[in-house]
Amino acid sequence: MRRLNTVLAALALLIPTSTLAQSWPDHAIRLVVPFPAGGPTDIIARVVGQAMTDALGQPVVIDNRGGAGGVTGTDQVARAAPDGYTLALSSAGALSISPSLQRMPYNSTRDLTPITLVAKVPELLVVPAASSAKTLEDFIAAAKAKAGAFNYASTGPGGMPHLAAELLKATAKIDMVHVPYSGAAPAVTDLLGARTEMMFADIPVLLPHVQSGALRALAVGSAQRMPMLPDVPTTAEKGLPAVAAENWYGIVAPAALPPAIVIKLNATIVSALRSPQVRDKLSPIGAILVGDTPDEFKAYILSEEAKWAEVVRVSGAKLE
Repeated sequence: MRRLNTVLAALALLIPTSTLAQSWPDHAIRLVVPFPAGGPTDIIARVVGQAMTDALGQPVVIDNRGGAGGVTGTDQVARAAPDGYTLALSSAGALSISPSLQRMPYNSTRDLTPITLVAKVPELLVVPAASSAKTLEDFIAAAKAKAGAFNYASTGPGGMPHLAAELLKATAKIDMVHVPYSGAAPAVTDLLGARTEMMFADIPVLLPHVQSGALRALAVGSAQRMPMLPDVPTTAEKGLPAVAAENWYGIVAPAALPPAIVIKLNATIVSALRSPQVRDKLSPIGAILVGDTPDEFKAYILSEEAKWAEVVRVSGAKLE
C-alpha cells in the first residue's frame, strides 16, 4: 500500500501545483478521528471540520476510527492516497508517545504530512475533596512522608494522564503506585470515591467535578493559568516547570501530499482557529488553540517524542 502511495505521489508531482490548488477540493474530505465519538478529539474535530466545510465549500465528514490509543485510525490515514481527501485529527499519544511504547505501523513524520498543530488541552492534577492536601506542596510532602503508600489513577497505561503523573514522580522525587483504568470514566469514579489519591486528566474530563466541589484541583500542567480555573496555579508557579503536561491534537495527512494542497489546508485551518466562532466553542473545554506552520508542527512532534521517550525510559512505563 505504501508503495502504491509513493507511485500516486510521483504522478501528482507531474501535475502543476497551481492546478492542484485550484481544483482541490472538488468533493468531500474525510477527517478521521482516531477515537470514539464524544471525547475531546471528536469535539475539536467537529468544530474545526465545520469551519473547514464553510471555507472550502465541500463537506468535511468526520469518521471515528478508534483503537490502540489513536494508532489504528492514524495508520489508516498514513496508508491513504496523498490527494488531500483523507486527513486525521491525531493526538500526542498516536504521534509522539506510542513510538516509545510499541512497534508502530507508521513513522509520524516520514509516513504522514504534518499540516498544523490545532490545540493543546492541559492536564489538570486533582485530588478528592476529602483529601488533606490543599495545595500541590501539601500533596508532595505527604507522598514523601509515606513513600509508596499513595496511589494515582490513570486512564490506561501509556496515556498522557499516566505519563504526566510519572513526570511529576520523577521531578518531585516521590514514590506512588500506578492504578490504571480502562478509560476516564472508571478512573474518575474511583477518584470521586477516594479509592485513589490523585489523578491527572484533560480539563474537560475533570472540570464538572472540580466545579461541583467533588474534586480539588491542585495545579494545571500548562504555561499559563486557564480562564475557567483562574484560581488554580500552574505547575511552573509551584516550582515544577518541567512538569508541563498537555494533551494536544493536530491535523496530519498522508506522506507526499502535494505542497499546493498542504499550503491551502494549512491556511484554511489556521484561519479557522483564529476565528471567534471556533475559539468561542473550544475555549470553554480548555483548548488552547494554536495554528502553526507544517514545519513548526513537525518539529513539535519530534520534540514531544523525545520528551516522552525519556519519561517512558525513566519510569519503565509499558503497555499492558
